Amino acid sequence: MSILFLNQLKNFAGRNIFTATNRITKRMTSTNQSFDINNFYADANAPVVNLSAKDFFHQLTDAEQKYAHYISKAGHYGSRIVARQVSHESEAIVDLIVQIQKNLNSDYSKLSVSETSKKGYLEYASQILSNLGNYKSFGDKKFIPRVPAEDFEQIVKESSIDLGLFNKIKDSIYSINEKSALLGYPAEGHVSGYYIGDVSKDDVVLIKKVLSENQVLFENLRIKKNNDTEFTILVASKLTENKTSYPNEISADGIKINLQFGDYSKEFAKINENLEKAKEVAANETQVKMLDAYIESFETGSINAHKESQKYWVKDISPVIETNIGFIETYREPGGVAGEWETLVSIQNKEQTKKFQKLVDSAPQYIKLLPWGEEYEKDVFQAPDFTSLEVLTFAGSGIPAGINIPNYDDIRQNIGFKNVNLGNIVRARSGKQPITFLSPEDSELYNKYADQSFEVQVGIHELLGHGSGKLLSENQDGTFNYDHENPPLGVDGKPVTTYYKKGETWGSKFGSLAGAYEECRAEVIALYLITDPEILTTFGFKTKEEQRAIIYVGFLQMARAGFTALEQYDPASKKWGQAHSQARYAILKTLLQANLVELVYTKPENSDLYIKVDESKIETVGHQAVKDYLTHLHIYKASGDYENGSKYFIDRSSVHEEELGKFRKIVMDSRLPRKQFIQANTEIVDGKVVLKEYEESEVGLIQSFVERDY
Repeated sequence: MSILFLNQLKNFAGRNIFTATNRITKRMTSTNQSFDINNFYADANAPVVNLSAKDFFHQLTDAEQKYAHYISKAGHYGSRIVARQVSHESEAIVDLIVQIQKNLNSDYSKLSVSETSKKGYLEYASQILSNLGNYKSFGDKKFIPRVPAEDFEQIVKESSIDLGLFNKIKDSIYSINEKSALLGYPAEGHVSGYYIGDVSKDDVVLIKKVLSENQVLFENLRIKKNNDTEFTILVASKLTENKTSYPNEISADGIKINLQFGDYSKEFAKINENLEKAKEVAANETQVKMLDAYIESFETGSINAHKESQKYWVKDISPVIETNIGFIETYREPGGVAGEWETLVSIQNKEQTKKFQKLVDSAPQYIKLLPWGEEYEKDVFQAPDFTSLEVLTFAGSGIPAGINIPNYDDIRQNIGFKNVNLGNIVRARSGKQPITFLSPEDSELYNKYADQSFEVQVGIHELLGHGSGKLLSENQDGTFNYDHENPPLGVDGKPVTTYYKKGETWGSKFGSLAGAYEECRAEVIALYLITDPEILTTFGFKTKEEQRAIIYVGFLQMARAGFTALEQYDPASKKWGQAHSQARYAILKTLLQANLVELVYTKPENSDLYIKVDESKIETVGHQAVKDYLTHLHIYKASGDYENGSKYFIDRSSVHEEELGKFRKIVMDSRLPRKQFIQANTEIVDGKVVLKEYEESEVGLIQSFVERDY
């Protein structure tokens, strides 16, 4: 929120917004003059958009509709899991907001607070539900209400809710400083629902090492620190007793670890109840086996069982209803290994899927264009299922535009993976918001081709980005998946000496850096291949004029994304809050260093800044710079060279005040609010599934949660 807007708020309804936060602001200012509370208010006027799939839903059979319904229900019961993973207060805030809506029966006109306070409350409330917590899913930054605490309290009171709940969480809602504003390790003053107690980075590194040595997988775990040498590992499961192969207790490296099962037990009881019902209407035996493995995983807490579910999921080729459920992406756990709960339920767009299938069919020849030898690629490319989907529901803290999963390295290497393009998300991300940091001429071209170019980038990113390469690894029997005696050459022209030892994975070796690093590698592959005429023809762009526009807008889009990524960087802690943003910023620096991209401005305050791409250099010095950067990223990853790979990537993604850091203020002042998606609900009435959508407003979004029975 800009300074101007804050000044406008000073006297609304005879109140001053600083009344509620004055003490907090003073404390923050005294400790860190660079910390600006203005950057942490809930977005004003954020677009609210219906994520509609009704046209596709009504084409489904009764069995397909019920399958989608039951898995949607199972997924939404996991919403509480996400809230608890975000912060320790998030679930209580979600419950409070839902209860206010219920008690007011969606009628906020009866409240005595000012219209500005009502609007500020509704914007905060809808963003809490969209993110399933009080930290943004894109950026991992806390946001607080732009409404005085006394007005929030009045809303609670007039909703006939006991003020006890609000009083318990009021400080957590409003308090913020340069540390608690970001997700991270509690020992460093940051916040994370994955950790209970004063957990440090060193604690997590040591715990991961000990658990890995004892074949305990980390994806569905949380850490409770009892003291400096004793920890409790909370295992997500319906059962409270250990029915896995995991030990109950581990003592090693000077610490003692107890495993405690039953984290989210109540939620998993409801999740599995709905998965059992989904089995009755599954389309084939593969789906039944997949659901059985899900149920076992959520019953016992076994990640090995979840890995079995993903094997069946990969083999369930091109289903009409595409789903995935579990602890999937590891971006938000500071240690980079535990996954956040999410559930995708979607409907295949068969016409769009044909386009992506053509890309899959040609993938082996495109992979050969990448700048490394066959020793850094799988022996045989396992063509994945690549479908375009219309999202019906997505239970999680945020919805991506495309997905490449599973994330388990051994399944990806030996069984395969799937790519999905989420069509209605890609379309919804465009819109009528102004495009910042572009010249008028580029804005016109950008508005015309941004969606199409982004679709091409997503397709290459997911299939050929995340789908390419292999990890040089030692097998469990002591053999290797590459010629260990004559290893391939590294970036220095000498044989590589590093590799993945038994039990090591990409995530465990590169830790919290893995997500941003891999997203960067996939994004660079998209830039490297977007200039290929055959790929563009596959996507339907056949004329030179169209192809030129897609290529140019693709580079422009990436450069602009790298520049606006500065919003997700915190200069006080020098932390990136979002993996994709860190990746795109590193790419921007690469393009700037190649003189392919220039930041043009005349005024001292840079208010007229725009990004310029020299189109004449894209396929010459630009392509060479992308090739060099991609080669380093890929070989360091493939060979497990954490020392050089992490140094290389961190250097390229570092923000220096004298360079690009000085532009962060203009980025913050010009930032646009992210769209919020209202998802439909389904219910069964007289044996038939009924789909319900909502009005495009904050009230409609909140009501969708009220009716979700999450």
